[in-house]
Amino acid sequence: MNDFWVPTQFWTPAHFAVERQDAETLARLLATGSDPNEVQANLTLLTHAIDVEGDSTLQSGCPLAVHTTAILLAFAADPELAAPDGMTPMQMAEYYDHTLAIDLLRRHISERAPKARTARPARGVLPDARLWAL
Repeated sequence: MNDFWVPTQFWTPAHFAVERQDAETLARLLATGSDPNEVQANLTLLTHAIDVEGDSTLQSGCPLAVHTTAILLAFAADPELAAPDGMTPMQMAEYYDHTLAIDLLRRHISERAPKARTARPARGVLPDARLWAL
């Protein structure tokens, strides 16, 4: 018997893997096409992962884990995508003082910004001069 019970019909397989902190299953699901930005029960996979990691630490007193958050970011989960209630992954991480997730999110967010500024326009498209002035 499981140490806790979550009805499997409530969670999608990816959300269930996040809930169980089952990194191997989560990676397999994402590798075979699960959407890393999936939303269910008012949570994105990323906000769900940070919530589970932070709450688990509060309840158990064990050190923070970041493996499900890292897997989601590695599979291109949007680090700035807010859940339907408006909470962003960063806000969730700050709520739990989840420093490992905060550092990962900052890194992924900062790596996204330069790509937008340095992207070259498609052939035949004139660039907006303001973009190249940044």
